Order: sequence, then structure tokens, then C-alpha cells
Amino acid sequence: MPEDPNLSSPTIIALDAMGSDEAPHPELAGALAAVRAYGVKILLVGQEQVLSPLWKGLPQAERQHIEIVPADDVIRMDEKAIRAVRTKRNSSIHVCCRLVREGRAAGMVSAGNTGAVMAAGKMILGSLPAVQRPALAAVFPTAAGTAAVLLDVGANVDCRPEHLEQFAVMGEIYHRAILNGGQPRVGLLSIGEEEIKGNDLTREAFGLLRQLPIQFIGNVEGRDVYLGNVDVIVCDGFVGNVALKISEGLVDTFRTLLKESMASSIASKLGYLLSRKAIARFKKRLDYSEYGGAPLLGVRGVVIISHGRSNANAIKNAVRVARDFHRQKINQQIEKEIEQLKLRPSPDLSEADPAPLGQ
Repeated sequence: MPEDPNLSSPTIIALDAMGSDEAPHPELAGALAAVRAYGVKILLVGQEQVLSPLWKGLPQAERQHIEIVPADDVIRMDEKAIRAVRTKRNSSIHVCCRLVREGRAAGMVSAGNTGAVMAAGKMILGSLPAVQRPALAAVFPTAAGTAAVLLDVGANVDCRPEHLEQFAVMGEIYHRAILNGGQPRVGLLSIGEEEIKGNDLTREAFGLLRQLPIQFIGNVEGRDVYLGNVDVIVCDGFVGNVALKISEGLVDTFRTLLKESMASSIASKLGYLLSRKAIARFKKRLDYSEYGGAPLLGVRGVVIISHGRSNANAIKNAVRVARDFHRQKINQQIEKEIEQLKLRPSPDLSEADPAPLGQ
């Protein structure tokens, strides 16, 4: 079993075992795969009466690295996020956040109610001192074979230019530390490449991003997102969430059409057999499970939010993202660079964080 080369003891990750659509089976299988692949320890958080019989069926060698932490309540996907977080204080999401806050876990992973995870992250962990608004960052493939980051994709409905300025810094740090290692190209999502294009928010944010010590390439349009000519795309949470949901729908539609086309005739079936390796590689590039989950950047702790449809591979990779986020000290980098750039909130911008999108 691989060991963490930078730590004297395994990295501990709290995993919400009750979150996904098929919970707790993808979480348990993903935890087992993560323990084997990354040498981490998993705190499996959820209803003990559900988890204990399944845990006892795990191999003895891995079972000692997976510990059940009881949480009686579950926040359902259809519940109002803030109300559920406030009333269900013993939910699996709530307990995961407390484990991170208390230092018992280096980070947490949940495929549960996205709004509830974001709300719990903000309410229980709180924002980093220099961060005005946490942002949810989605990672996706590009035509260039690289990965790009889009933020915010839902943590903030309404944003000010100063918020987008901080999103750019946080996204640039995350891409540089976790995805690439080079200097990412940062773009502002708008309706045209010219500086004068867009609404008041994007036009004002353009001037702020241009002054940052990052590789800001200006405005980018929706068609640029997947081409690979920009690495970090900045926008407000409303626009970002719409872009994310359209992208998810497009991928699902493409897969359905591809499957139907391959089964439409004998010639198509023969073509599939001859090119199935290439098709398999293509499907893997579009597979959300390879990217694990979306980090909530700017909170006091590591919070990774996975898709509700997450399978074991997605959970495993989300644990990897949480471990790498912790090991690369992303929060310390965010705090340091925002402090150095003096991007702290002014008194008139210190309003309370709004509810997550749709909540």
C-alpha cells in the first residue's frame, strides 16, 4: 500500500458516506480504493447501523484504515440547504465539517446536497481571513488534453468585481499547485473578447484582473472554455452554474447519441469494434469521475464536493484531490497571496455571505 511521502502518518480524510445517489456503496468502494492507492486513512461518516455491516465485509488489511464516525441524520438532495444545516446538526455533512474544524481530518469529501455542503463549509469552517467570498471551482477537460478550472460555479449568486478578482487569484493558485505546475492563463468569461464587452460586473472586473501579477489574457467567450487556450475561467456563480449544467447536459447527450449511433447498423457495430480503444480513451477524457470533485476555495479547511452521481472512481479521486489540496497547502498559499496583493475586503464590502445558488 503506497505511503504518503511527505507525512510521518497517513493523511486523514472525512468522507460523507450518505451523500451520493447510490450511497453508501460508491463511498465505501471509493474509500477502499483510496486506501489502497494513496495510503490515506478514511473517516467514514454516516449512519452506523447502515455502515457497520458493510464495513465488516471489507478485507482486514484495509479495514484498519477505515473508521466509522456515527452521524444519525442525512440531508436529502431536495432539502433547503441553510435550513437543513442549521437544524440537522448531526447530519453526515455537519459531522464531516466538524471533523475538519477540530483538526481530526485534513479535509472532507461529500457527494451530497451541494448547497448544504457549501453552506456548512461557510457556516462551520468559515472563510479564510483575507477572503471575501469562497468560490466553488469545477475542473473539466479541454481539447488540448489539459484540464481547466471554472469558478465560481454556484457558491455566490451575486458578485462584486472585487470578488471576481479574488476568484482569479484562488483559481490561479489551485491550477498551478494541483493541475499543472506552470503559470496558468486566466480569462474572464464574457460575451466578447473586447474589454468594453460585457456587463458592469465584467467590465469593472476586467480592470482589476489586468493589474494582478497573473497571466491575464483578457475576456474569453463560452466557445473558448473547452478549446484549451485558457486555464482558469472566472465568472460569477450564476453564470458559472449555468455553464456547468449546460456542459453536463451536453456530455450526457453526446454519450447517448454516440451509443445510439454505434448500435444503429452492422457497419456501425463493426466500426465500433475496430475503434473501441480510441473510443474508450475519448470517453475517459470526458469522464467526470477522473476529476474527483470541485474544491470550495477560500474556506478554513479542505472541502471537496463531488457529483451526486459519483461512482467509486469519482470518490477515490475526490479523496486524492483532498489529500493533494492539504499536502500542497493551498489555503496557506491563498491567504499569503491575497494578503500580499492587499485584496482584503473594505468596510463597505463586509456583508454576510449570501446563500448558495438556488438556496
